[in-house]
Amino acid sequence: MDQRAETPAERPPEGAAPEPHVGATLRRLRKQSGLSLQALAVASGVSVGMISQVERGLANPSVRLLTALRRALNVSMQDLFGEVPADAGVPGSDPSFVRRRENRPVINLGSIRKELMTPPDRQNLQLMILRIEPGGESGGRALSYPAEKGGFVMSGRLTLTVNDQRVELNTGDSFCFDSALPHSLCNTGDEPVEVLWIIGAVQFDRHL
Repeated sequence: MDQRAETPAERPPEGAAPEPHVGATLRRLRKQSGLSLQALAVASGVSVGMISQVERGLANPSVRLLTALRRALNVSMQDLFGEVPADAGVPGSDPSFVRRRENRPVINLGSIRKELMTPPDRQNLQLMILRIEPGGESGGRALSYPAEKGGFVMSGRLTLTVNDQRVELNTGDSFCFDSALPHSLCNTGDEPVEVLWIIGAVQFDRHL
C-alpha cells in the first residue's frame, strides 16, 4: 500500500472539473510502457492514489504533477494531449507545418490552461498559450530540466522566478532562460495572464 503523503504539488487545483481525456491518455500511455501504477509512482514521485484518481478522471492534475508523470513515461507533450500526426496527404488538408486555431488541443489544469499551437508532427519546438488565472501558479516546487525556454506576455502581469531571481513582467515583456535552472511562474494579480510559451533545443524530454 502506498504510504507517501500527498504533497502540495500533487493536489489537484480547485475550481475546475477534471479533464477526462487526460486521464484516459495517461492510462493508455502507462499501459503501453508496461508500467503498473506502483512502478509509475516510483518513477514519477507521485502517489499511487493520485495517479489512479487522475486516470479515472476524479482529479485534475497540476502542471507539476503532469510534468512528473510525462517525464517518467518518457513521452512528449503531443502524446499527452492525445494527438496523432496530421495526414498532409489527404486532399484539402493543410500542410504539416500548419496548425489552425480551431484545431488547437487544450488541457485545462484548473488555474492554468494550456493551448498547444505547435503542429502535430513538430517535436523539437513547442509553442503554447498559457492562461493563468489570478492566484494560479505552476506549483510549490521549482521546475528544472534540460531545455531552452522563452515567452512573451500577451496580457496581464506575470511573476517569473528563475534560480531564485524573481521578476514581475508586464504586457509586452519577453524572457528567455535555461530551463535547467529551477523556475516557476505565477499570477499574483487580479486579472488573468496570457503568455506565449516557447520551448526549444530539446530532442525528447519536452514540457510545459
